[in-house]
Amino acid sequence: MRVIIADDHPVVRIGLRMLVDVTRTCVVVGEAEGPDSLLRLLSHTPCDLLITDFCMPGDLQADGLKLICTLHRRYPRLPIILVTMLANAPTLRSAIDQGAMAIVAKGASAKELPLAIKSVSEGRGFISELFRVPLAHCGTEAQSLSATLSVKEREVVRMLASGMTVSEIAACFQRSVSTISKQKNMAMQRLGVSTDVDLFAYARESGMVH
Repeated sequence: MRVIIADDHPVVRIGLRMLVDVTRTCVVVGEAEGPDSLLRLLSHTPCDLLITDFCMPGDLQADGLKLICTLHRRYPRLPIILVTMLANAPTLRSAIDQGAMAIVAKGASAKELPLAIKSVSEGRGFISELFRVPLAHCGTEAQSLSATLSVKEREVVRMLASGMTVSEIAACFQRSVSTISKQKNMAMQRLGVSTDVDLFAYARESGMVH
């Protein structure tokens, strides 16, 4: 498989390249030091797998969730493995919901990235052992506290609370702005809230965002 690596720390990229080479089934065809260079690289370098950090400085897509959303929208068939120090379960859950196929902790053992690559190459997801229990708990908690909302309404509320605009969410899911606005308004009616502040407070309390 052709692999592109993205991380803003050169030493981390060297380590990732070494772990990719261990698999003997992959070849690194490009490296990027941030979201902007990553999007440029992907525009002209075909690849079969992206291994990327979640939080990297950049002008275009500095927000990790926006980056994942953009990548998934532009390259829907490209498997994404996140390698991150981020330990916030709701944010990681959102990353999975928006297109990440695997999440590997930067502090994990060196065996985990090759295992994640193997799983993804076989069409299966992978979660670092460090994240499995928090993510499972997060999913149960969010489902319980958000039972009154539809799946699409929960998606919209979570993304709004993470800092995305209605227009950005519409572009991400290839829906109209009016559809996203209606889903937002319906969610607010179901929850009995009348302001964005109250809506975002609900999202935080229900574990959708940090």
